[in-house]
Amino acid sequence: MTDSGLEHGLGEILIAEEDLRARVAELGREISSDYEGRDLLLIGVLKGAVFFMADLMRELPLPCEVDFMAISSYGSASDSSGVVRILKDLDINIEERHVLIVEDIIDSGLTLSYLIRNLRSRAPASLEVCALFVKESARQVRKHVRYVGFELPDRFVVGYGLDFAERYRNLPYLAVLDESLFPEGT
Repeated sequence: MTDSGLEHGLGEILIAEEDLRARVAELGREISSDYEGRDLLLIGVLKGAVFFMADLMRELPLPCEVDFMAISSYGSASDSSGVVRILKDLDINIEERHVLIVEDIIDSGLTLSYLIRNLRSRAPASLEVCALFVKESARQVRKHVRYVGFELPDRFVVGYGLDFAERYRNLPYLAVLDESLFPEGT
């Protein structure tokens, strides 16, 4: 960290580490209550959801398994490319399973819409979404997200798993990225 308390290239802190921890614990209690008596399969969307999913799992006292998918729609640009593709598919069959998609952030909703369609076609017993962050621009897909950690303004944010060109994921808080770091036209 720099003398100002923030990494180079970061603006204001939107959500402090303590607030993130408290909200993840609340989500864990809510999910545990809703899935009581059922085995839960958490599907983390790589790479960003790893941090959130690990913390969330520690808050779940119920039996759960994990699997991961890697989906690309951004690359290193700050805006969605409009193309979604699966880079790593599931290892576990989800048919007749209670599935909870664990997402770090829902921005445009493009990736989430694709993921829901793809996973529903695999006949799970139930399919819900838990997103730590949902941007204002994702209003259209917000109805598909059962568990939401925080609603965010439409700004480019990093930290707690979120990155810019693979940097800043390890920050324990959520901060706004300095827009001067964006290449022209992004």
